[in-house]
Amino acid sequence: MWMTPKRSKMEVDEALVFRPEWTQRYLVVEPPEGDGALCLVCRRLIVATRERDVRRHYEAEHEYYERYVADGERAALVERLRQGDLPVASFTPEERAARAGLGLCRLLALKGRGWGEGDFVYQCMEVLLREVLPEHVSVLQGVDLSPEITRQRILSIDRNLRNQLFNRARNFKAYSLALDDQAFVAYENYLLVFIRGVGPELEVQEDLLTIINLTHHFSVGALMSAILEALQTAGLSLQRMVGLTTTHTLRMIGENSGLVSYMREKAVSPNCWNVIHYSGFLHLELLSSYDVDVNQIINTISEWIVLIKTRGVRRPEFQTLLTESESEHGERVNGRCLNNWLRRGKTLKLIFSLRKEMEAFLVSVGATTVHFSDKQWLCDFGFLVDIMEHLRELSEELRVSKVFAAAAFDHICTFEVKLNLFQRHIEEKNLTDFPALREVVDELKQQNKEDQKIFDPDRYQMVICRLQKEFERHFKDLRFIKKDLELFSNPFNFKPEYAPISVRVELTKLQANTNLWNEYRIKDLGQFYAGLSAESYPIIKGVACKVASLFDSNQICEKAFSYLTRNQHTLSQPLTDEHLQALFRVATTEMEPGWDDLVRERNESNP
Repeated sequence: MWMTPKRSKMEVDEALVFRPEWTQRYLVVEPPEGDGALCLVCRRLIVATRERDVRRHYEAEHEYYERYVADGERAALVERLRQGDLPVASFTPEERAARAGLGLCRLLALKGRGWGEGDFVYQCMEVLLREVLPEHVSVLQGVDLSPEITRQRILSIDRNLRNQLFNRARNFKAYSLALDDQAFVAYENYLLVFIRGVGPELEVQEDLLTIINLTHHFSVGALMSAILEALQTAGLSLQRMVGLTTTHTLRMIGENSGLVSYMREKAVSPNCWNVIHYSGFLHLELLSSYDVDVNQIINTISEWIVLIKTRGVRRPEFQTLLTESESEHGERVNGRCLNNWLRRGKTLKLIFSLRKEMEAFLVSVGATTVHFSDKQWLCDFGFLVDIMEHLRELSEELRVSKVFAAAAFDHICTFEVKLNLFQRHIEEKNLTDFPALREVVDELKQQNKEDQKIFDPDRYQMVICRLQKEFERHFKDLRFIKKDLELFSNPFNFKPEYAPISVRVELTKLQANTNLWNEYRIKDLGQFYAGLSAESYPIIKGVACKVASLFDSNQICEKAFSYLTRNQHTLSQPLTDEHLQALFRVATTEMEPGWDDLVRERNESNP
């Protein structure tokens, strides 16, 4: 249990309301709706109402206005901004060119474009200016988008973002790691290491910590050393690590040789917390599909899709399918990207709806259609479509971030209840929850009216049972801290007699506080615990920090994986691991680069 205090008291957190003094300090005002803060300079709404969010936006975007330091100057600046009179930042032409170049390089990285495409962008802007604003063509003279300069600038942006992360990481009260070993570029596999940390103000930060080339770090010991080195560089110790979320591959969760067992063993010490591990969040659909694909359905469909991409691209019935495919991994046929795309409930459902058209197409090109006369294969296809659709719905729920692990665990428990229901329905041959399988069965009954046994319920009960055991294994650690999760998510309804002795006094005092109860009703959990006094409730606040540090969604991992599959061709070009890390960081981070720092760094290196 986490309700035993092992840390010194935290400082009192700031209030989560707009403060009038922020107007002059950070050039923001309270919006008419009353939520967040509205920037007077860029007119952007800063959603969170914590000072650190407002301060970070100001420092990253509008540091130029720090030169207005005197009270009179500052007040006059605010008044001008309120009237829409924006003072022009007095950057030199060289600084403007550098900022433009950096911004364009970042945009190229976000869109997964190659280094050489910077020159093309430059030529487009030059043509546009010559035709529309010929007097301003000279502004492009200082903008260099050559391949080498683009590479250097992406690395500079990566260093800036990494330094921002490390500066925040040193103040983390608790953190967790997500280890994703499903990333691949060309013929090399990578381990993406993400970190989720909680600061003293209960602010949550999720970002890429590092990437590790699995070709060069094949052994678990080498992986362990690389992760520890990344943590040490970030100023983090294992004593503050709370959780690990991983894929459920043998490399990660092997009983005696998995990376998780090594890291847990390394983290065992009197000053460390028990590390919570769960392995079902990442790539839930992708990895679960191997457990439920009982007849190698996806491998067969993959061959059909390759045929359609090469010989059926002009057929109108397949345009929706091809458009969906290209939006995921481009026009080129990449076997691994294609296989991963097919292991999604949404994709399988679309292909199932086109099965008649696919059969006609296969006949027209002379390919085998034996599967369409195999009733077992057709039933397996329908069942796979239905069970993957249920997994897709769960995956979508787990993709919602900022709900905390307690809510995510509720989704897992609800799905396990559904699996029990599915088990009973299959046994009773009630196909209410399996519309695709029911459709196949009805069609087969029409074709084979004398055949009483269209499908075997035991076959699918075994699949569901296997899925249940996997879920029980993947999330058993979350069940171990179930009381902590319940206390965190519903502190006012948690019965003190069920809580550990160490927390009962605090919990009773909390539940008797009417003001806190009112705050709990009108605020979300993050805001409520951020405003909770660490001096009055140190143990409950400690539990909140640990629970908040657990990964509550697979959003950042899915963002990285989507970027990888969508830009596989570009990323497969000769790139160093350092450049790949820079691209993944730019694509997944929510932090803004410090443009002024980057320009200053460039000026210092090129005096």
